[in-house]
Amino acid sequence: MTPPLAARGCFVTGTDTEVGKTRVSAALLRWCADQGWRSAGFKPVAAGLEQVNGQWCNADVQTLQQASSASLTDAQVCPFSFAAACAPNIAADLEGRNIDFDSLLSAAHALSLRADALVIEGVGGFVVPLNAQHDTADLAQAFGLPVVLVVGLRLGCLNHALLTAESVHARGLRLAGWVGNTVDAAMPWVEANLATLRERLWTRYGAVDLGHVPRLPDPCPQALLAHLDPAGLRRLFAQ
Repeated sequence: MTPPLAARGCFVTGTDTEVGKTRVSAALLRWCADQGWRSAGFKPVAAGLEQVNGQWCNADVQTLQQASSASLTDAQVCPFSFAAACAPNIAADLEGRNIDFDSLLSAAHALSLRADALVIEGVGGFVVPLNAQHDTADLAQAFGLPVVLVVGLRLGCLNHALLTAESVHARGLRLAGWVGNTVDAAMPWVEANLATLRERLWTRYGAVDLGHVPRLPDPCPQALLAHLDPAGLRRLFAQ
């Protein structure tokens, strides 16, 4: 049995990759800091590095690090980083490395001791392979935190969101809330899609609508927070 994390927090997953998980996670970290809490972002695995000022780094990890009010190193935010931008298990194989599941749990627990609020961002969608035995859903299950689903608003999002919610529920986890993030600015019938998500996710799982984020010229944490529901966030992080 994995011991509970020392800090309050949530696990942020998405309907797919590139749907805004990192931006939403950064906004949640900023909100936690605004409450006077030491906030820490944690991304167990990151795939895709770029060179900035002579240093190899991952943009998502940098975003979480900058949004955290606790002072963290890249390695504390993300214990496993890989060069290739692909599925974590494949990226690890390309480098002859293995993503050790227990090391991920230990890193999260160590970070939770330094924070009052921990926002853990998953990798891609909810069930992404990490190694031969484990996937990201196993990781969320081990942490046991309430789950926030970022729904990429584009054609097909209803199916993707409901399948993900079903998978979260099947793992015995609480889908606490969801955020609709605009991926396709030209998507037709957005309000009808949002209304369907509100009804289905609330009726079936008790998941609260935390907000709808439009396309923003500067998707910084403060800009995203203007589109999230403070009352919903208070319930999310209540202990």
